[in-house]
Amino acid sequence: MKKMVGAAALLLAALGASAQNWPEKPVTLVVPFPPGGSTDQVARAVGPRLTEKFKQSFLVDNKPGATGTIGATFVQRAPADGYTFLVTSLGPLVIVPHLLKSLPYDPTKDFDFITVAVQSPNVLVVPAASPHKSVADVVAHLKANPNKMSFASAGNGSSDHLTAELFWQQTGTQGVHIPYKGGAPAHTDLIGNQVDASFQNVNSVIQYIKAGKMRPLAITSPKRSAVLPDVPTLAEAGVKNVEVASWQAIVAPKGLPPAVRQKAHAAFVEALNDPKVKDQFVSIGFEMVTNTPEEFAAFQRKEYDRWKTVIQNGKITID
Repeated sequence: MKKMVGAAALLLAALGASAQNWPEKPVTLVVPFPPGGSTDQVARAVGPRLTEKFKQSFLVDNKPGATGTIGATFVQRAPADGYTFLVTSLGPLVIVPHLLKSLPYDPTKDFDFITVAVQSPNVLVVPAASPHKSVADVVAHLKANPNKMSFASAGNGSSDHLTAELFWQQTGTQGVHIPYKGGAPAHTDLIGNQVDASFQNVNSVIQYIKAGKMRPLAITSPKRSAVLPDVPTLAEAGVKNVEVASWQAIVAPKGLPPAVRQKAHAAFVEALNDPKVKDQFVSIGFEMVTNTPEEFAAFQRKEYDRWKTVIQNGKITID
């Protein structure tokens, strides 16, 4: 018994020392999407700050595919030692689990939640040449022409897809979902008047709005966006309960040593709050979150249940 207690004490001491020295080798930030998107931007913004702070490389590794689940599965199966993190959007954690019949991981049990980094509301946009000048115009058109008005999205199960579904549910209407393979081609067809409307992340279309290529009709946040102060919220426009934010967050494989989790959380929050990083994101419509692991876990449960209801009510599937 004494030998067992002694061995346990030595193990705890070793783990404590390892946590204090973390990181002692390069750290991988897995992004489950292609380079260039919002999630990738978050990883590439914090990576250099963490590299500078710890004098160890924080490397971004894009592992796209299967609506983000390939990268998420890779991280879930990685050692819980603080050298692999997932920088992800909300999709793999709270949306895709309700769309796929089988998933290699359980998002509520298989990860240690570090922090929600940033969030951005969606904005209902139409082409500049669209006859629709307000949310009321869109709702009236949808009611007069059910299953005729097209809504583009970055793909099945994306935030913009689910926001459109929620919008239809709350207004008692139905449009046509047009999924694209990413936001860029959806933006191209929207600008070209090939599709009628879309709910896009503010940060991804702000440049097109400012250039007059897209017309913003309403924002999905509880209050107006600082980068679009003249655009009403959906609630102000008469559509309640469609408050949606797309968010990016950081998680680790389940079982991260508490001291490593605490140190990693503090480091990620510090990097996100670096003035240059913060200004970079706020200037294009993001809101900084940087909450605690406990707050993130509670938020994830709430979002998980919310999107489950939307998906079930809309009878939405992607496989």
